[in-house]
Amino acid sequence: MRAWRAERAGALRLVERGVPEAGDGELLVRVLACGVCRTDLHVVDGDLPVHLPGVTPGHEVVGEVVAVGAGCRSGVGDRVGIAWLRGTCGVCRFCRRGAENLCPASVYTGWDAHGGYAEYAIAAYAYAYALPAGLDDERAAPLLCAGIIGYRALRRAALPPGGRLGIWGFGGSAHLAAQIALAEGAEVQVFTRSPEARELALSLGAAWAGDSFDEAPGLLDSAIIFAPAGELVPAALERLDRGGTLAIAGIHLTDVPRLDYQRHLFQERQVRSVTANTRADGEEFLALAARLGIEVTTHRYGLDAADRALADLAADRFTGAAVLVP
Repeated sequence: MRAWRAERAGALRLVERGVPEAGDGELLVRVLACGVCRTDLHVVDGDLPVHLPGVTPGHEVVGEVVAVGAGCRSGVGDRVGIAWLRGTCGVCRFCRRGAENLCPASVYTGWDAHGGYAEYAIAAYAYAYALPAGLDDERAAPLLCAGIIGYRALRRAALPPGGRLGIWGFGGSAHLAAQIALAEGAEVQVFTRSPEARELALSLGAAWAGDSFDEAPGLLDSAIIFAPAGELVPAALERLDRGGTLAIAGIHLTDVPRLDYQRHLFQERQVRSVTANTRADGEEFLALAARLGIEVTTHRYGLDAADRALADLAADRFTGAAVLVP
């Protein structure tokens, strides 16, 4: 089968690999679509430490089950989603209290095990998702990380009912989280350097859209930073009203400049990070996305063009989410 291999920082190569076999508790799937996530870019560029040398990236995988290992209740022909979280220990204090995203033994698709930039992939049955029937493969793929992480970031931002939410960066994850916030009655302001992304934000219902450091009307109750840029943290905190919460959604962030306690943190402003997700987050979000009819903006690439898709993502050459369709 064809599969992409991350070889060294910034290098991705298309190779031939044997089709893997499903072991106990695993599903072999034929990849129907795989989203291109900024985390894949961090894996390939070396921003994240190497966990599996030569790993195949990709953790927003929609696939058709073609073989089933022992202990799985899925059948051949089922459509499933493979997401970032691939496994946890199930017994540590974090797992026991429902915070499996914090499990020290957690492993991840496209980082610890080969992912979906390939014709076939292995899913851990216990961590695979049933997908809403109304979503086609291309639109379902970005929901499996961009959507789920955006949903968790929105909840971590503690947005009050009818509150005002600021979003920094407006790519695959942000344009999905914004729609949930809007559906729940929030006012959304978007800060992004991309004119095209600002247009998309306004078309989805944002009340205001401007550049990353522009002045916007009023103060914010909550904010989310999706862009991996630490210099946005002081800017977002300055826009928060008293008691406001900033959630930082990325797995990687450049250094944060020095904060001034009075300007950025006093009056009970707070900063929260977002670390992966739980399976419950994924199930809640997928059900909500299906019910709300979330609009997924996608840009299709063939499997052979995965390197170009990542380069376009790094250069902000598209809005929404890129998807590889073998």
